[in-house]
Amino acid sequence: MRVPAQTSGTVQAAAPVPGGSEDRIGRFATIWSRAIFPVTATSLTRPEFEQHLLPLARTLAEALHARPFEPAVGQRIGAELVAVHCTDPEALAGTLGVVEAYLVLYCGPEGAGAETAEEYRARCARLQHGIAAGFARALRERTLSEQEAIARSAMTARTDAQQALHASEARFRAVFEGAAIGIGIADLEGNVLEVNDTLLRMFGGLEGHVRGRNVSEWGHPDDAPHIWKLYGELVRGEREHYRVEKPYYRHDGTVLWTNLTVSLLRDAEGRPQYQLALMEDTTERRLLNLRLRYEATHDALTGLPNRTLFFERLEKALAAAEGTHFALCYLDLDGFKAVNDSLGHSAGDRLLVEVADRLQSCATGPGEVVARLGGDEFVALTTGPGSERKVTDLAVRILSSLSTPIRLEGRELTVRGSIGIVEGMAGERTPAEVLRSADITMYRAKAAGGNRFEFADEEADARAITRHGLTNALPAALERGEFFIEYQPLVHLHDGSVHGAEALVRWSHPQYGVLGPDRFIPLAERTGLIVPLGRWVLEEAVRQARSWQREHGGPLRINVNLSPTQLHHPGLVADTVAVLENSGLAPGALCLEVTESALIGADDELLEPLRRLAALGVDIALDDFGTGYSNLANLRRLPVSVLKLDRSFTQSMQRLPADPVDVKIVEGIVALAHSLSLAVTVEGVETGAQAAQLRALGCDTAQGWYYARPGSADRIHALSLSDAVPLV
Repeated sequence: MRVPAQTSGTVQAAAPVPGGSEDRIGRFATIWSRAIFPVTATSLTRPEFEQHLLPLARTLAEALHARPFEPAVGQRIGAELVAVHCTDPEALAGTLGVVEAYLVLYCGPEGAGAETAEEYRARCARLQHGIAAGFARALRERTLSEQEAIARSAMTARTDAQQALHASEARFRAVFEGAAIGIGIADLEGNVLEVNDTLLRMFGGLEGHVRGRNVSEWGHPDDAPHIWKLYGELVRGEREHYRVEKPYYRHDGTVLWTNLTVSLLRDAEGRPQYQLALMEDTTERRLLNLRLRYEATHDALTGLPNRTLFFERLEKALAAAEGTHFALCYLDLDGFKAVNDSLGHSAGDRLLVEVADRLQSCATGPGEVVARLGGDEFVALTTGPGSERKVTDLAVRILSSLSTPIRLEGRELTVRGSIGIVEGMAGERTPAEVLRSADITMYRAKAAGGNRFEFADEEADARAITRHGLTNALPAALERGEFFIEYQPLVHLHDGSVHGAEALVRWSHPQYGVLGPDRFIPLAERTGLIVPLGRWVLEEAVRQARSWQREHGGPLRINVNLSPTQLHHPGLVADTVAVLENSGLAPGALCLEVTESALIGADDELLEPLRRLAALGVDIALDDFGTGYSNLANLRRLPVSVLKLDRSFTQSMQRLPADPVDVKIVEGIVALAHSLSLAVTVEGVETGAQAAQLRALGCDTAQGWYYARPGSADRIHALSLSDAVPLV
């Protein structure tokens, strides 16, 4: 039969696949046509058949990339195969093989990471499942249609036999014996009267195990509850036919799965007389579906349930009756990347298999299940009363099982893990919320040193979610101009005059209000946004310092903080010089503050940019001095001109009498700094007594709330005119 040029419209030509090309889709269609053309009943040539498969291939490629993903597309593809007469089982097997081997290869994303590739392979498996299901459903409907035709022929033949037995018997026998499906006739008591050879072969080929038996003997534990109810209605004449999926035991103990259609045959007066059974053997198709289902819901490496199946179990646990408890352990191996990097991914895979085996041995209680989410992340779920105690015991067992070294590549590896635990009642949260909380808690356990477990905390979750939201909002905030600068004056201690100001960046967040640098600078460091943000702060601060000089004639200086990431940036010197030149500010009016911890152990390569800036006249201040446990001898090699003494050394001086130990320390640091021609600035000055004590010790400049809190640029000028009269 010739394949029609265009199918019924359920699968049509589509636009080019995102991330793919028509050439790759064409190659996939070529491979597909070569695989199934030999077993397809068609008068088309193979190239013509390939052109027919091309839109189907394009639809598969689109489904692979679709968001949201729609596995039902696979069912439509399977149905289309049957519609164009690709009904041979080999055509289905060939199609599934081609999709499994080549769909992601030719139509998947190029250069995808391991997690993305795993997602597309999972999608491919679900499309295979859909193709098989759609093929089976369409073939079954086609077969059932043929079955009904056969049944009608059989009924007609039976009726005609009473009128013209010699003509109808031959016709009936031809249909009965030559049918590709199993046919059996039984009386109303269920005694089997006749069966064809196909049905005999389905049951193992032994006639004695079929003919003469009663259908009531063929009950199976997996029978649907309503099957025998339908059977009773049929033999009583209350229904004409019914269709069910029913298993049978063969004589050798194996199970035969069938699509069973039973019809009622009536005599000439319309009274029920016989029952006609039509059986389609679906055993292989069912096994294929079960295998595809298993592959789609289990991790290929460890055999554990995968993310898909785990979410199904978690959804079921959370949808349980009110008052039902659940608990979840989210495990991430500590340092697993080092194993992959040092021993290779093959060794890492063997390590994951061993870890999976150990986790399975831990989760043996009722309601406990272990799954692999991906990479080195595993989850364990337990349900039922006493879930907090049970999950604690489970977490202890997991960490204990991992404590025994694993032998790989001739060496013993000690495996550690961090576990986040979420425990609660069904119906309170969604699966996504539970897993997010467990993930956050796991990272909290990892940050606490690892090899431990932590219970979820709503406040900690909220802080982590807020940090995540701030991290995502940082780039747009810089573009929208949500950052601004406040200035805190630097005061000469000997006469109280304003020496300059430190630029302190703030974030005017639309949801959380004004945020200090401690809330977002660490996030900017981790994301790399600190470089453009730091340049913006430098530009704004230098522009403001130049504005002070032009408008008020004062020699005010500006201090700007540099982060460790900025120190490593190759454009630091060029950017700083460009900002100074564009603004017209002299290099001597700029001081860059670098924390002592950022320079601990710094080599000459890191110090070179600072030395070049110092040579240009820019002051370098060593911030938070005294907190970094640095060797004081290193001061000689650092290109700094100012020491900013950490406030921890001067807090005791806020009241009299001051701690004599702190006084001696500050006195020694000031003497050392002055001997090296370094100026000393003190942070956190809050009282007049503290300022007087620091002035007596020889400190040069100070800043703190005693003089002014950080504020707008206008306040700096007001302070300079009033000789730093303290503003509260």
